[in-house]
Amino acid sequence: MDTTLNDLSHLFKQLGLPHHQEGIDDFVIQNKLDKHTLITDANCWNPGQKAFLKEALLEDAQWSEVIDQLDVMMRAEA
Repeated sequence: MDTTLNDLSHLFKQLGLPHHQEGIDDFVIQNKLDKHTLITDANCWNPGQKAFLKEALLEDAQWSEVIDQLDVMMRAEA
């Protein structure tokens, strides 16, 4: 059984990104999405990150809810 916590910090760690709150906040501020861009199509991801996100969403995996949360944050107006 996988006991990995599924929160933003752990998602960012999984993606190889700074995973402290300041790093997450900076990432979200610098990588806003418009209403027509899927989170998986954002230019901020490298191929491995993009593949991870697509697979997690396609399989409705344990990360799906957290990815959806990040999607909302990346679309929010500052």
